[in-house]
Amino acid sequence: MLILGKTSATESSHFESELMTGSTTAKIELRGLSQVFYGERDVVALESVSLAIAAGRFVSLIGPSGCGKSTIFNILAGLQLPTKGAVFIDGENVTGGIGVVGYMLQKDLLLPWRTVLDNVILGMEIRGMPVREARAQALPYLYKYGLGGFEKQYPATLSGGMRQRAALLRTLLYDCEIILLDEPFGALDAQTRVRMQEWLLQIWSDFGKTIIFVTHDVDEAVYLSDEIYVMSPRPGRVKERFDVDLARPRPRHLVNAPEFAVYRQHCLDLLSHDAPDEVAASAA
Repeated sequence: MLILGKTSATESSHFESELMTGSTTAKIELRGLSQVFYGERDVVALESVSLAIAAGRFVSLIGPSGCGKSTIFNILAGLQLPTKGAVFIDGENVTGGIGVVGYMLQKDLLLPWRTVLDNVILGMEIRGMPVREARAQALPYLYKYGLGGFEKQYPATLSGGMRQRAALLRTLLYDCEIILLDEPFGALDAQTRVRMQEWLLQIWSDFGKTIIFVTHDVDEAVYLSDEIYVMSPRPGRVKERFDVDLARPRPRHLVNAPEFAVYRQHCLDLLSHDAPDEVAASAA
């Protein structure tokens, strides 16, 4: 029988505290994040969320809609200040800092008036690299990662999968060590999505980045991840974290293996077994 390396919410806090105190090195830490949106009717989006992620890991966040996954990303990216708590990268408090992580949304946001190559180098330009130098550095990556020959095309001529490749390369070449991916393949058809998952694992292996990935697709989370955090309904909390102890590289047929099915079912059980008061609170 496969034994999941899982931790409950309480045990997860202990796990994170070990990383934070130095027994294990954390690349990125969220410490007690809470987020309240004040208004005519206050909304508690997050409550005491703590994560600790080691360098080079591929980590997925899954949970019901409205549980605060995108709020976590906005806080990580410095686009939103938390009501409580802090973000640390390499032990430094970077809460509210802009430009410390790369952030890719589900929509590719390619600029229609720029060629594929000039879209890919946008982050490099923002960092101050001369255009000619940026183009020379980026062009080999287009050929290596499936966009060779399309560098002078415009986004309107590309398929959905190719647009996502260009957007992800743009994010990676911005040259941050931490990459946030918010459902980047959610709008793609099933076949393209499978190809993009395999492509993403290859590019992650090549670049060695730390990736935090949001998805509603349980199979996608298990197939891609080293570890998974499962969020509760609003107010979002860490319900459980567990390691995905499946050998890499991961062939596609792994999704049909019994050990894969154990992780899939565990995720589905966690997502479907919300206590009635949690569901009521999220709907209130």
